[in-house]
Amino acid sequence: MGAEFGYRGKRLGLPEEGPGSIAGTGRRLGALVIDWFLCYLVAFALIANRHVNEVNIWITVLFFLVSVLTLGTVGATPGKKLLGLRVISLNGGRASVGQVALRTFLLVLAVPALIWDRDGRGLHDKAVGTVEVRV
Repeated sequence: MGAEFGYRGKRLGLPEEGPGSIAGTGRRLGALVIDWFLCYLVAFALIANRHVNEVNIWITVLFFLVSVLTLGTVGATPGKKLLGLRVISLNGGRASVGQVALRTFLLVLAVPALIWDRDGRGLHDKAVGTVEVRV
């Protein structure tokens, strides 16, 4: 009731704008679409003569693998890199492979990613102690 929450990321100690600030919803969704589309292209090229359900399973598997490998090493998927985003641990360092794997698994389930807190962090980020920031 009238409580001042400040800007998104203030209670996490992140800047209001610029590098290190919480990434906007549009950019995050854009990066997700780019990553899914790239995985779709690869899956379709590899197994073009398969049933649609098989292609969908491969898209999901590829998305999981690409996300874990790229987030766990450079902190950004191809889509996030293109849109200037990075996933970091709340302590400011690179997210661990365990954090990234669990985060990606929860993201594939979709439900945690569809529920956000007042900072704009999805439940998948809250569950593993990560945040998606602008570079």
